[in-house]
Order: sequence, then structure tokens, then C-alpha cells
Amino acid sequence: MDDLHAASRASAAWADRRDHREWLRTEGRRLLRHYARARVPRGFATLGNDGLLVDKVPQGIVTARKVHCYSLATLMGIPGASALAGHGIAALLDGPLRDHAAGGWFEDASGPSRKKAYLHAFMALAGASATMAGLPRGQELMQAATDIIDRHFWIASEKVMQPSFAADWSDPEAYRGANCNMHTTEACLALSDATGDPRWLDRAIALARRFGHDIPAAHDGLLPEHFAPDWTLLPDYGADQPADDTRPYGLTPGHHAEWAGLLLKVEAACEKAGRPAMDWPLTDAVALFDRSVELGWAPDGQPGMVYTVGFDGTVSVSMRAYWVQAELANTALMLYRRTNEPRFEAIYRKAWDFIADRLIDYDAGGWRHEVNASGHLSGIVYPTREDLYHDFQATVTPLIPTSASLAGGLR
Repeated sequence: MDDLHAASRASAAWADRRDHREWLRTEGRRLLRHYARARVPRGFATLGNDGLLVDKVPQGIVTARKVHCYSLATLMGIPGASALAGHGIAALLDGPLRDHAAGGWFEDASGPSRKKAYLHAFMALAGASATMAGLPRGQELMQAATDIIDRHFWIASEKVMQPSFAADWSDPEAYRGANCNMHTTEACLALSDATGDPRWLDRAIALARRFGHDIPAAHDGLLPEHFAPDWTLLPDYGADQPADDTRPYGLTPGHHAEWAGLLLKVEAACEKAGRPAMDWPLTDAVALFDRSVELGWAPDGQPGMVYTVGFDGTVSVSMRAYWVQAELANTALMLYRRTNEPRFEAIYRKAWDFIADRLIDYDAGGWRHEVNASGHLSGIVYPTREDLYHDFQATVTPLIPTSASLAGGLR
């Protein structure tokens, strides 16, 4: 009887329904078409809320994420995707986004900037996904990115990333943070899939253990993000810029959910590699996800996950960011598939209903990157509409089993 009940619940899940999966495919293709217009001669640039280019200055993070996404689309058999990914790869290897003298990449093509671990994690992800898609020069990009990570960013003694340097690799930043390490975890999982080299899975496990297990265990199940180099908590970090787009003040409920998803991906990667099962990833994933919903969903009585809250749980930035809802949906589904608990599938539906009602822009294209509590377009955190990465991935995640990386799963 229990098996029958489980089968009944599974058959009712949205992600197992043909119509829902076709809706996701259609939305994913719409996003791919829309963001192709961000192509400029030396990479990809930023679109505005009108769906048009803000300017023609290539952006490092935008170009790397486009390479990743169009590599996924190549694996899915979407015509034209490989040309767009190849354009981005050439831009990252040969164009002004790359520091051809000192090594690494700049934030944009306007000139030298600090070399950031956050950006370089996406360079590695782009290279790994392009390699798995069999794209020309994908392996060259992957090797160039991992060489820089190994040479400069990876702190072997701490098993984390150094957040940033000056353009000439001097002046290492006196800071430790969760966000760049979160995306490094994602990159390491993709590199593990692309290369089979066990060191990348070792790194992913170490990062997941620190940020998904050790830090929440020391902070009542919460995941603070800002620390001094000796790992002393910096509780007031970002208080003067609470709406920063990568290092906001306080707690970020969306990152609690995103880390929870990464723990499940680490678990899947270990199973695929034949490694012994660990007892903490699932337990911590459930705990982090539950805290994300507790902290972030509708704390002001309006639907949607807020951007940030303070350490006392009060809302800091109430805007509903697009990526937060996408990561909520992704992890809710992965948890449902892992546990078969209907409450997670219910949250998956709730997240997609919000996205469809408030974020998808069928007129200007893409998703609104930010709306206020009433569902109206806002621009406090995200004044432009540059990103394909979170929204497109949300349309792909339900189509494949949970895997270390999306490219690996599609492959």
C-alpha cells in the first residue's frame, strides 16, 4: 500500500507531467531566443527591462553564463546554440575580457578591475559545460580557468577560495565569503563531471561541508555569509549597502535554498563516483531549505521569497528577486525527488506559480529580475535584465534526474 501511495504521489507531481515538461521546454527556448540579442562583437552585454541592449560593453559574468547556458542548450539539441556558445568562448579566450598579460579575467571590457573568485568560478563552469557539450575550444577555456583558480584563488590550507585580488594579483582581500564559494562548489561539480579528476569532487565536498554543514551547525541552522580571514563572523558587513547584488547584508534565504540544492548534488556526485555515503548532506539540505522558507517566503503577507532578512529575522530587502524564486523551485523539486515528501512538491508549484504570475515578461522578453511585494517591477537590487543563467537552469533542472551538474546530467 505504501508503494501504491508513493506511486500515486509521484504521478501527480508537476515535473512528471507531460504538459508541465513541455511548458518548461517552451519557456526555456523562449529565454534562449530572447537572450541571444545580448550578443555583441566581443562577447555578451546587458539587456534592460525593455529587452534591448543597455550598451555594447561585453560583461565577463554575462558572457561566461551565456557560454554555460548555450552549452546546455547544445547538449539538448537546440539549433543555433552551439554558435552562440562558441561566440562567447572565443570572446573569453581572445577578447578584452581576458587579461592577456597577467592572466585571469576582468569584470567587463572597459579596462582592468579586481580579479574576483565569483567571476572565475563561472569561467570554470562555462569551460566545463562547453567541454561536455563537445564545443571547439571548450577544453581550452576550462584549462585556462582552472589554471588561474589553482594558481591564485584556491587556498589549500582552508579549502576555500580567496575572494579577490587587485588586477595584478597583489592585494588579496581580507575577507571570506559564502557566495563565491557557493558558485565554486557548482563549478567543481561540473569540473568533476567534465574531467573525472577526483580533486574537483574533493573540493566540492569540502566547500559543501563548511558552508552547508559546519557553519549552520555553529549558527542555529542559519547560514551567515560574511567572515574575516580567521573565520570570525562579520555580522554588520554590508549594512551600509544592504541591497548589494553579491554581498548583501544579513541573511539571504535564497542562498539557503541554493546551498541545500548543492548538498543534494554533492550527494549525487558521490554516489556516481562510488564513494561511501555521507550522513549529513540530506539532513542538512532539508534543514537549510526549511530555514529558507521560514525566513523568506511571504514574511510581509505577500507571496514570493524576499531578498534578505536581518539576523533577527526582520525583512531587510523585501524585493522578490528572480533568482531566489528559481533556486527555491529547483531545490524543492530535488528534495521531493529525494524524499518523496509532498510538501516539497507543493513549494515547487508555489514557486512556479509566482514566477509565471509576477516574473515572466511575455512582452519585453526574459524575466523581470526584481519585483516589489505588490508584484510591480522594481530596480533596487537589479536595475537591468542581464541574466539567462538562473531562469534557464530552472527550466532544465526538472527535465533530468538530480546530478552533479546540469551538463553532466544532460550528457
